[in-house]
Amino acid sequence: MKKKKSLSLPMQILIALIAGVIVGFICYKAGVADLTANYLKPFGDIFVNLLKFIVVPVVLLSMIEGILSMGDLRQVGSIGWKTMAYFTCTTAVACVIGLVLGSLFNNAGLFPVLAPPTEAFEVKEFSGFMEVLVGMFPSNLWKAFFDANMLQVIVIALFFGGAMLAAGEKSKACREVVSSLYAVVDQLMGFIIRLSPIGVFTYMAWVVATQGAEILGSLALVLLCAYIGYFVHAIIIYSSTVRVFAGISPVTFFKGVAAAMMFGFTSASSAATLPVSKECAEKLGADKEVSAFVLPLGATINMDGTAIYQCVTAIFLATCVGMNLTLSQMVTIVITATLASIGTAGTPGSGLIMLTMVLSTLNIPVDYIGLIFAVDRLFDMGRTCMNITGDISCSLCVTRWQQKSKQRHNA
Repeated sequence: MKKKKSLSLPMQILIALIAGVIVGFICYKAGVADLTANYLKPFGDIFVNLLKFIVVPVVLLSMIEGILSMGDLRQVGSIGWKTMAYFTCTTAVACVIGLVLGSLFNNAGLFPVLAPPTEAFEVKEFSGFMEVLVGMFPSNLWKAFFDANMLQVIVIALFFGGAMLAAGEKSKACREVVSSLYAVVDQLMGFIIRLSPIGVFTYMAWVVATQGAEILGSLALVLLCAYIGYFVHAIIIYSSTVRVFAGISPVTFFKGVAAAMMFGFTSASSAATLPVSKECAEKLGADKEVSAFVLPLGATINMDGTAIYQCVTAIFLATCVGMNLTLSQMVTIVITATLASIGTAGTPGSGLIMLTMVLSTLNIPVDYIGLIFAVDRLFDMGRTCMNITGDISCSLCVTRWQQKSKQRHNA
């Protein structure tokens, strides 16, 4: 008797996403959006809490394990600079795409001119690059874990992994402990990932039920502009980089990252999507040590989707205050948005912090953020989807670059 084939995880997530949209739309039309907020979203919150619970040990142990598996600190540096170069270039290109599309929509008169919000929206101020740099280095090991400060966790992993490599044979016991703990965490991560369809269904139903009105409102064109940018960046930039640098066809790539993209879209959290991203990257051929290094770093500093969002919304908000951005101001947006991406946590809503910095640079009243706050979750879903797709594409490209470097070295 043949064993019945079960549905793949991406297919389960897709079905859950569609079912969530349908249920959410029904609740929205029936005027019972509170039903999803009170009885469905809590289950999504439980799932996201589980992901947040596992993400710190996954990042810490996987990065240390990855560094140890490289066996050479020079290789760590080699992967590091290649990763940073890829992220910086793709983020800058994303800014340009966002500015071009935003300008086209604005010049065509498609952006609505809205009055400022009656209530000021309070958002945390960007602390500045130097403060972010200082804040990367933890003063308390356990506080970094407790706060889930991903930059600090990454720095801790780099220090401990590098120290174990430098200690050589004397660190054998520590290496075995890390390897054993990571094996356990990997199994636990697999169990939590299998619950993904539940989280996707409940969150999608809640978003559609509670924010359906805004989708149909005057901000729809601003959302459309941003999503066109997300689509163009994914199809042109990610397709070309994985084809040229990793030798993977775009169809194979997007099919392989579908589960991570759908989960990133519904959860709106790069950090929470890390376990799914890691699984997708390795199935597509990324080396474990490379994905263990690149993906956590990318979840923290790679913000291609956020860069597009910032540029589109900056042009829209400038229109609302009667400002026509000059070429120099647009260049300023590109530089500011690229630099601001460093240190912004991969959590829902973090793009608003970066947008505050961009608006302040352009002298646009920060209160105007309140105009898009109502639909920020909808922006956030798309930009997170792009961010994690960029992380996976980077891990594949860096894997191929490292393989070529080894081949040249051995020749």
